Amino acid sequence: MTDIAATRSLVIEREMPHPPEKIWRALTQGPLIAEWLMTNDFQPVVGHRFQFRATPVPGWNGIIDSQVLEVEPNLRLSYGWASMGLETFVTWTLTPTEGGTLLRMEQSGFPSEEGANYKGAKYGWNKFINNLEHTVGGLQ
Repeated sequence: MTDIAATRSLVIEREMPHPPEKIWRALTQGPLIAEWLMTNDFQPVVGHRFQFRATPVPGWNGIIDSQVLEVEPNLRLSYGWASMGLETFVTWTLTPTEGGTLLRMEQSGFPSEEGANYKGAKYGWNKFINNLEHTVGGLQ
C-alpha cells in the first residue's frame, strides 16, 4: 500500500477563454477525449471502468486502466490512472472566471518528482492540455 503522505502530485493550471460547460464536454465525451488525449471507452459515471488506448511502444502496451471516481458536472472529474505498475489519480477542476474558466489538472500518487513517470507525465500533460484547448476552441 502506498503512503499517501509520501507521494507527489503534478499540478497544471490554465485559464481558458471558454465556459466550463464547453470544457466539460471535451473532458467527458469519448470522441472528444480521443481528439486531445487517447482513444477510450469513457463514460462520466462513477464506478465505470474504462481504458485509454495509445499506440504501444517498447516497454508499454499502450493501455491505461481507469475507473471513474467522481463526477460533478461542469465542476470536477476524477479517475484512476493505472499504467506500467503505477496507479495514480487524475482530478480535473473547473472554476469559472471573468474571462472563461480556470482549468486545474492534478495527477497524484507519484513516488517522487525525480522519477521517469513523473517527468513523463509533466511533459505529456502539458502537450495534452494544449491539445485540449485546441479541441475546445473548435466546439460550437
